Amino acid sequence: MFGPFRSTLAACGGYLWKKAPRLSPPQKYRLRQRMKLVDRNIEVLYQSLKLTGQDLTGYKKIDYLKFDFPKESEMEPRDKYSTFNRKAKDYRRSLHLEPKWTKRSFRVNPKYF
Repeated sequence: MFGPFRSTLAACGGYLWKKAPRLSPPQKYRLRQRMKLVDRNIEVLYQSLKLTGQDLTGYKKIDYLKFDFPKESEMEPRDKYSTFNRKAKDYRRSLHLEPKWTKRSFRVNPKYF
């Protein structure tokens, strides 16, 4: 049952998934470009839906994104490249370890963090 050929990595614990310990500079650059694109899209939506002579659009989500959602230029690098994780040592986890990290927004941290 346990021969000399059974001591492979798959037999010793399943698949071996490797993740880089940190984001590479090209990954960081593409992340910043995606965040800037989102900021531009929010601005376009806000300008197109803004009522004449008023600061609000009447749409809660658009107003929230425009006024309360942090912009890429306003964020600290710590918040750009990591996210909250209650199981991690410093309650931070590198962003690229999160599932679907290129498709979701991680700009808002939990309250009091």
